[in-house]
Amino acid sequence: MIFELSNKTKNQKFRVALSSVIAAVFLTSLKLVVGLATNSLGILSEAAHSALDLGAALMTLFAVNISDRPADDSHHYGHGKIEGFSAFIEVLLLLLTCGYIIYEAVHRIFIKHAPIDVNIYAFSVMAISIIIDISRSRALSRVAKRTNSQALEADALHFASDIWSSVVVIVGLIAYKFFNFPLADSLAALAVSILVIVVSIRLAIRTIGVLLDTAPEEKRKQIYELVRNINGVEKIHKLRVRTSGNMLFTDMILLVESNLSIEEAHRISNNVEKKIKEAMPDVDVTVHLEPKESSQLETITTIKKIKAILDDHRAMFDHYHDLDVTCINKKHIISVHIEVDPGTKLKETQAICWHIEQDIKDAIPQSQITIHVEPIKKQ
Repeated sequence: MIFELSNKTKNQKFRVALSSVIAAVFLTSLKLVVGLATNSLGILSEAAHSALDLGAALMTLFAVNISDRPADDSHHYGHGKIEGFSAFIEVLLLLLTCGYIIYEAVHRIFIKHAPIDVNIYAFSVMAISIIIDISRSRALSRVAKRTNSQALEADALHFASDIWSSVVVIVGLIAYKFFNFPLADSLAALAVSILVIVVSIRLAIRTIGVLLDTAPEEKRKQIYELVRNINGVEKIHKLRVRTSGNMLFTDMILLVESNLSIEEAHRISNNVEKKIKEAMPDVDVTVHLEPKESSQLETITTIKKIKAILDDHRAMFDHYHDLDVTCINKKHIISVHIEVDPGTKLKETQAICWHIEQDIKDAIPQSQITIHVEPIKKQ
């Protein structure tokens, strides 16, 4: 069943990535033809943007086809990082393209004005571009969220940015044709480039974070809250989280009571893994259990309390020895031997034991006490 679900997910990612390639080929060709025919830098900048999207879509198609491959001897954590690498290359291509468009726009504004022919074809191609971009962005975003794919998310972000840049170009064409504003087209190209640069920088920050194994804080907090409430977990000593493609890897050191049996400790570990996977299906969990460091310190503190109580009752008995304290499931099992005068009556001995037990229970509520009474040993 797991194998079938994995294939289904992979097919969804491949189909939506392939459809993006087809859409990018169509839009690039259409914008390039109309841009050259009208000499509109705004439309040509959009053609360059779409050409870049085509390259990005091809990389995405390649990335999603490889990223879902299982771990092997050379890639112990799978191949998910290829998606982050693909997104990073997309960012570099975007920035290079924007640099050229800005250069050309500034040249047209300050050095040489270039007349453009604004006609119905210019408006039509931008309208078609917006319709296709809206459709592709929604489809990509939907599958990206369902499969937790960074490459598809980056592709969806590209198509979403295309929508706004197309709107800016249309505004520039309207200003050029109907308001006789010759710089409008170049200014629109500048606005598109700035918008794309902003989007690229945001994507770059996220992509670099993924490649450098930056911990996803929201996921870390979610796992922490799940684990800290599991019965038997005393403390979360170390929790680490990293992503690779659509997979989440987490490992942790959990402190548990030192007197647990192997079976009880194994049950806690299995319960932790089960709870996390119920909330996050695509997760690889590694749990390491260690005995609670404070257990020994707590036992020493408890022994000191008991010794102080016994010393306070020394007028009732002569001596004590073999004091033993064991903590099991937060309950203290206490055993001690006291020595009394051989002539002490049984009723008096019972009263001595009762007073000692009450004082110990007042100081240590969760305790089970056994007092062994012996006659004073002759020296």
